[in-house]
Amino acid sequence: MELETPQAGQGEVRVRVKAAGVQPFDAAVRAGWVPQGVDTPLPRVPGNEFAGVVDQVGEGVTEVAVGAEVLGFSLLNAYAEYIVVPSANVTPKPANVPWEVAGALTAGVQTAELAMDGLAVGEGDTVLIHAAAGSVGTAAVQLGRMRGATVIGTARPENHDYLRELGAIPVAYGDGLADRVRALAPQGVDAALDGAGGHALEVSLELVKDRARILTLFEHERAAGLGVKTTQGVRSAERLGRYAELISRGEFVFPIRRTYPLERAADAHREIETRHGRGKIAILVS
Repeated sequence: MELETPQAGQGEVRVRVKAAGVQPFDAAVRAGWVPQGVDTPLPRVPGNEFAGVVDQVGEGVTEVAVGAEVLGFSLLNAYAEYIVVPSANVTPKPANVPWEVAGALTAGVQTAELAMDGLAVGEGDTVLIHAAAGSVGTAAVQLGRMRGATVIGTARPENHDYLRELGAIPVAYGDGLADRVRALAPQGVDAALDGAGGHALEVSLELVKDRARILTLFEHERAAGLGVKTTQGVRSAERLGRYAELISRGEFVFPIRRTYPLERAADAHREIETRHGRGKIAILVS
């Protein structure tokens, strides 16, 4: 579908998109869910993370110039050739960070840091991370290790070597998970990040004494009644830029498992809706 090319207004920049990340959030938008605060008419264009080249700046923008390579975030509209966002929503892209990594970075790292902050993960903690091989899990494992925590990560057996490379102790999903985790952490589990929902949350409730140190990314409707947390806080370009720099220095990894051209966005959604796989999916726009 052809839409009118957007124009940058006061305090905004227009970015010629090179790559965009794919998330379950996007699939929900495609299926008809309307994010809070969205009142735009149909058609709604999914995608809330991107990387590309600034090709227009609006009045009052002085910190970003035309031609700058950036990565950033939005609420919608990243699956497109052009996107307009506030200039505060973008940060410079290091030259050695691939476009697909830059375009798919924000949701994983920002969610992971907000979650680990919410759980107050620190030195000496033992943290259980469910779906540890996914994009948020990959970031959370590394962040937990950087903060001095012991990290136990749930994943399919084929991803266990990958988790070991990230610094986590891997454990398989399925029946008996709680007992397997107890065997790995006889001293107990201090905090849990539920990146899967369902059985993962039940196991977390069984293992972690303080429910305020359990955070779910999926079971939002149950969270308050159970006394567990959901992700709080807002995304920031400063946070995003820190992780882009860590990647550029080889101090953080963020794998892309597959890329799709924009015209195959539906296939990307089919894959993301399986809720399985290592790392992130990205769409290449140009």
